[in-house]
Amino acid sequence: MPAAPPPAAADRAVTLLRRLGAARIAHPGGTLLAHLQRVRARLAAWGARPELQLAGLCHAFYGTDGFPVTLLPLGRRGELVAVIGAEAEAIVYLYASCDRKATCRALGDADVVFHDRFSGRAYAPEPRLLRDFAELSAANELDLARRDPALRERRGPELLALFTHFRPLLSRPAWLDGRAVLAPSPLAHD
Repeated sequence: MPAAPPPAAADRAVTLLRRLGAARIAHPGGTLLAHLQRVRARLAAWGARPELQLAGLCHAFYGTDGFPVTLLPLGRRGELVAVIGAEAEAIVYLYASCDRKATCRALGDADVVFHDRFSGRAYAPEPRLLRDFAELSAANELDLARRDPALRERRGPELLALFTHFRPLLSRPAWLDGRAVLAPSPLAHD
């Protein structure tokens, strides 16, 4: 199992998140900070490497097309790089920049084109970044589905279909967790 991020980096990230108000921003299941910490914990439970765990903790810094609240403008990316490192910040940027409507259905396809909603650029990210994006997306969506039964009921089949399509990009623990949350066995309730 990969190591946890250096405590200093994770602690500095939480300090920055608190300073920028993440502990006061409402988010399904509590606050944005609580959600980000749960996403990081889920990635750690799946055995994600430290950089991906840090990206999970910080994935909302620049907002997303599904959660437009920004903690830092893109012109201040260097501040996040200084706290979590360039590799983790690159994952955060990729996650935030994704035009999900134009990109997500093609994840898992050999010729996937990633659409950057900030720059308008369309490109094919490195395979490792695509896997990171898929894993972080799964951790994020599964946290929301765990916290909100109505969301799980409404979007569960759609999310399971999406995860099934990009299954080759997911780790085995992420895939199994996704199935357990989104398509629980009826026998599990006995």
